[in-house]
Amino acid sequence: MSKPNSARYADMPLHYGHVPVWLAQRMSLLGGAVVESIILEYGHSAVLSRLSDPFWFQAFGSVLGMDWHSSGVTTSVMGALKRAINPRFNELGIYICGGKGKHSRQTPNELIALADQTGLNGTELVRSSRLSAKVDNTAIQDGFQIYLHSFVVTKTGEWAVVQQGMNDASGMARRYHWHSEKVHSFVENPHTFIYGHNQGEILNLTDTKANEAKSGILDITKENPDRMFAEIQKIVMPSHHDVRAKDVHLKRLGSVLALAHEKELRDFESLLLLKGVGPRTIQSLTLVSEVIHGTPSRFTDPARFSFALGGKDGHPFPVPLNIYDETINILKTSVEKAKIGDTDKQEAIKSLTRIAQQMENGFEPDADSFDKVIAKERSESYKYGGRTVLGKATPPKSTSPKVISPKANDQLRLF
Repeated sequence: MSKPNSARYADMPLHYGHVPVWLAQRMSLLGGAVVESIILEYGHSAVLSRLSDPFWFQAFGSVLGMDWHSSGVTTSVMGALKRAINPRFNELGIYICGGKGKHSRQTPNELIALADQTGLNGTELVRSSRLSAKVDNTAIQDGFQIYLHSFVVTKTGEWAVVQQGMNDASGMARRYHWHSEKVHSFVENPHTFIYGHNQGEILNLTDTKANEAKSGILDITKENPDRMFAEIQKIVMPSHHDVRAKDVHLKRLGSVLALAHEKELRDFESLLLLKGVGPRTIQSLTLVSEVIHGTPSRFTDPARFSFALGGKDGHPFPVPLNIYDETINILKTSVEKAKIGDTDKQEAIKSLTRIAQQMENGFEPDADSFDKVIAKERSESYKYGGRTVLGKATPPKSTSPKVISPKANDQLRLF
């Protein structure tokens, strides 16, 4: 049973490499559109609440085309959002400070500069930034050294922290999530417990039994800021790179694929405004829609969201650039129209989540179809401008090249 005080974590295999320009640019565009959609529909606090959920964050990274399980999701997603959101602070009301390595050390300066422009309490924001890093890097000595610190703040001063540490010995990274709305103390049991691979004995100065030991070295933290996490959440990603059936909630994935690819299911009245959008794009939009509108319980299998736009290393399949671009265009168009009161397309995208969930009732997935879905995506990847860090997808040797539009009707019964 959970206690009132807790924090949120994600453990992932360390994964080195870089995000190619062709993906980084699209991640910023789609990530920015997703965040703007959440703000329009649910408000600024909802963005921070989602960022502080490790399951949602991993699903978000997957739907943007990052490797579904690796440590690179954190750096790439926060970098993409910073590029997309910061130039539009006056419009969106959210700003991201810090980042990886040397950029993390600029967080205090960025917060003070933001405070000078907005009238926010820069001193308190800097203090919260430093304490969240100190707790996860020093008060909790679990073998992970913090190397990334991103501090997300709204125009009202509400904040969230996404930071990541690495353990070279175990080859794992650990991501830590904070949200000011749930913080009541930095030093009194901020973590109910810590999941992850056993690191042996650790030093935990946030344990109530450590009060005497910490009294002389943590005086600065005696003042309570806002409040602490209400509930612990923890996800440990597997070491295997490929996406396997056991990593995915097959019933949920099956309903998404059926909605996208079976014509009779795409004739819902609420989807008429998306008429002309091909089944492959509907598949992507449905999973993007769930990232925007889904409830927390829907993100327990982040790997499922890699079936929206694939992954840069080809798992589960190459990133379909044509589908990616159309998804960005449709989502951005729906946001812009919603700003002037035309919410029809925005509601149509939202309905994808509702319809897919309705279809799950009584839906029986065929586990044998999982590998067939991946094989189909890979064999047809070239049709949609598929690409990985190794290059462009090519047609199977027995197939003559034929690039098709995302709107093409290529139905196949899946699951």
